[in-house]
Amino acid sequence: MNEPVTSADNRRAPRMRTLKGARVVLPNNTSTFECTVRNLSDTGALLQMISTLGIPNRFSLLMDDGRSSECEVAWRTDTRIGVRFTRA
Repeated sequence: MNEPVTSADNRRAPRMRTLKGARVVLPNNTSTFECTVRNLSDTGALLQMISTLGIPNRFSLLMDDGRSSECEVAWRTDTRIGVRFTRA
């Protein structure tokens, strides 16, 4: 019997647990949403927020330390979003 493939098995780079503040920045800087980065790698991250309602499939992520990345949503729940970085 084959076991189901989990999202962790599909990752290109290992993720490190973290607890960093960040902001989801919508296209054209129309709005921002506070979030917490729960894990992070060179290729993606897990974001936790109060609600993912209204967050588009592509946005910029601005970390509190000043780093910025363009993101594409890989999956989402009501309060979490898994993203891939499309460019730094």
